[in-house]
Amino acid sequence: MNRSIIFSTLREVNRKWRCLEISRLADEICLTGSKVRDLKVCQPNVEMHCIQNYDSDSSDGEDEKQETTDDLTAHLKPLDPDKKSITTIALNAAPVIATKEEIEQKRHIGHSVKEVTYNPKYDELYAPQVGPANPYKTRQMSAVRNTLSGFAEAAHVSNFEFENQRRTFHSYGYAMDPSEGNSVVSEPVLVGDEVAKEENKGKTVFESAKKRPEDKRKRLRNDNPGDIEGYLGPWGKFIDEKTVMKPNEEEKKELDEILAKRSKSSKQTEEKTADEKTTLHIKDAYDYQGRSFLHTPQDVGVNLKSDEPPEKCFLPKKQIHTWTGHTKGVSAIRWFPRSAHLLLSCSMDCKIKIWEVYNDRRCVRTYSGHKQAVRDITFNNSGTEFLSCGYDRYIKLWDTETGECKSRFTSRKVPYCIKYHPEEDKQHLFVAGTSDKKIVCWDIRSGEIVQEYDRHLGAVNTITFVDHNRRFVSTSDDKSLRVWEWDIPVDFKYIADPSMHSCPAVQLSPNGKWLACQSMDNKIIIFNVLNRFKYMRKKTFTGHMVAGYACGVDFSPDMSYLISGDADGKVYVWDWKTTKLYNKFKAHDDVCVGVLWHPHETSKVATCGWDGVIKYWD
Repeated sequence: MNRSIIFSTLREVNRKWRCLEISRLADEICLTGSKVRDLKVCQPNVEMHCIQNYDSDSSDGEDEKQETTDDLTAHLKPLDPDKKSITTIALNAAPVIATKEEIEQKRHIGHSVKEVTYNPKYDELYAPQVGPANPYKTRQMSAVRNTLSGFAEAAHVSNFEFENQRRTFHSYGYAMDPSEGNSVVSEPVLVGDEVAKEENKGKTVFESAKKRPEDKRKRLRNDNPGDIEGYLGPWGKFIDEKTVMKPNEEEKKELDEILAKRSKSSKQTEEKTADEKTTLHIKDAYDYQGRSFLHTPQDVGVNLKSDEPPEKCFLPKKQIHTWTGHTKGVSAIRWFPRSAHLLLSCSMDCKIKIWEVYNDRRCVRTYSGHKQAVRDITFNNSGTEFLSCGYDRYIKLWDTETGECKSRFTSRKVPYCIKYHPEEDKQHLFVAGTSDKKIVCWDIRSGEIVQEYDRHLGAVNTITFVDHNRRFVSTSDDKSLRVWEWDIPVDFKYIADPSMHSCPAVQLSPNGKWLACQSMDNKIIIFNVLNRFKYMRKKTFTGHMVAGYACGVDFSPDMSYLISGDADGKVYVWDWKTTKLYNKFKAHDDVCVGVLWHPHETSKVATCGWDGVIKYWD
């Protein structure tokens, strides 16, 4: 009988039923080949199912796996056709159980496994996830990591225990090993200096240990609470008070005089704030419908509630009204938000007044509360409140309608400029530039300073919010511009040039793209807000004299003109595109400090000066 035919037949059986002893069976059949006429294969018993989980290493296709027993017996034919006797051999192959080493080699722990029910070996934990192992990776590199340096897990360690062991190790040279044993159940395992551990009996620095030779504190340490009379505790006195150095009578008198002078000079005299009061100048604070003067009028012929600027603006040519009431020079004027139907002014006579812009153009209310000249004023978004700052070092919050002074803020420095945060959800915050080179952010609700921007080298003159109120620009006497991210006390852009001068007045254009800065060298310089605050050297407006004065600048609502005050009391009007000087006219007898173009009118401009007069031009 040909051994190769039997071997191939049994190999087919092995593929189907995973018989592992092919060679031994082939040899036995070859020895009895003369008596074998046919070979009928019986199916293995049920015990063969126990090894079905171990797949064959053969790479044959699915068709080969689906062969039936009939297909296998079809290859076997009677060896001798003359003999009709058939000998049947039943091969009930016994299940071959793999060894422990073979099973461990085939075990694989995936990265998604959360729990392992057996104790895996080191090779299994460091086995590759998929495919063969990378020969160029070390075992540490091939391990599971969630950080660049390894696998980090959350640990819960008491701060006291950590500091206790750390200080003990630095002081005595030994500490408890956290990875060995439990100090509660068994004696803790200590690492470090064994000699020092035996001397101190394994105690920590927070326990009473033997005094070190470097410890020079000569104190009584009777810390036994059982000794009621002699117990001193940690506040024990020195051993001998006679050894303590004491001054004699002459030295004591001199020291007392020095201490008295220091205490007298260190006492800060509390300045009494001026009494805040208000005066209503109109007969009725409310009309027949119960509306106050803050209500936007509807019968003035101009849509004051519209957010769109006028299509075309024109040059102002004549004076149409004069507001008189301040006894000294006017420092600043501000439009009422959005509608601009009211005008707020602050003066060096320590008073603040609000005026009507339409109809009778009366003085509506006067706010008195500063002891010295008022420097700057600003409305909140709704116009119901406004802030004022003066040379008396106080910032005061006023109610526009009632005239009540709601809050007072002071950092004991002169605030030069103030500005509310323009966002609606941050109306409780405002920033103030002070004389001590700082920009201070106050919280109206708590009355405390929440942030300080301290990078300037001189007094801060202006604060202007740009870039959708995410940033603000500040100018200072140090001849520089600094751009800040809100609530980050480090300027991310510093603009300074040897040819630059300080800019005491800054105005943002209506479209938010340009920043016009009144420079002390009789120029108005322009910065591009959107292009990384680029200095536009070719766009410079000249012709006026402003050296030494903080004369304000403003844009027309349609961005056609740029206007500015002058030290001689004149108003200058330039064309925005060509920087050509269009017009100039005498407006005040003294310095023209402020100019404001009405946001809803085509040619209405309000100006104020140090002659104490506010004028309205058309």
